[in-house]
Amino acid sequence: MLERVKHYWNARIHDLEMTEHDPGTPEFFADLEEYRFDKLRYLPEVVDFNGYAGRELLEVGCGIGTDLVRFARGGAKVTGVDLSETALALAKQNADQAGVTMRLELANGEDLPFDDTTFDVVYGHGVLQYTANASHMLAECRRVLSPGGTAIFMVYNRISWLNGLSKLMHVELEHEDAPVLNKYSIAEFERLLSIFSEARIVPERFPVKSRLHGGFKGFAFNNVFVGTFNTLPRAWVRPLGWHLMAFCKR
Repeated sequence: MLERVKHYWNARIHDLEMTEHDPGTPEFFADLEEYRFDKLRYLPEVVDFNGYAGRELLEVGCGIGTDLVRFARGGAKVTGVDLSETALALAKQNADQAGVTMRLELANGEDLPFDDTTFDVVYGHGVLQYTANASHMLAECRRVLSPGGTAIFMVYNRISWLNGLSKLMHVELEHEDAPVLNKYSIAEFERLLSIFSEARIVPERFPVKSRLHGGFKGFAFNNVFVGTFNTLPRAWVRPLGWHLMAFCKR
């Protein structure tokens, strides 16, 4: 399974369809960063990228380094690991062009090549759902986290507006063809996180207009559903957020 997962992510760059520029160019990284933080408008509001200056921070599944660059610009001492050689090569180019320093290693998040209690912060946004053994990865993240350290994770919410809408409209979700794709209810995610001394889950990611889908379904989503859903009080719909953000302490 590990080789299948590795092959899949080596062959795919997340959100590649959102740019017409060649991979590795400044325009390429700018386009993917702009798209990521448009789609994930909530992320800079709940994760303080400037709040870890001087701390040792590990990102598991760092991809092309978009978030890691932000942490580095905020003064964190950053390390990134990923299964994909393709992603890590791009992450190095991203760091060089951004003028930041990051340590990058080819590694499996279920078997991290670091000593116990090495990092003050461990971050994994959109990674646990694609690994064969999420419990094992969480245990590894906890192992390398210093006492009192912070761990931040995101998984997909199985009981969410987007999961329900995809089934209703017969539209596949992004990376639904991945070798592993798990979704969790809030209660299921809480049980996974029980290895930490405390864990707070915040449902996030509410509808924004899609750049991926066209035709009638895309028109209906962008012009009817997005506006209608977002008029509802957040207190009513928050449990249905597509992303479950977890903020944990060792």
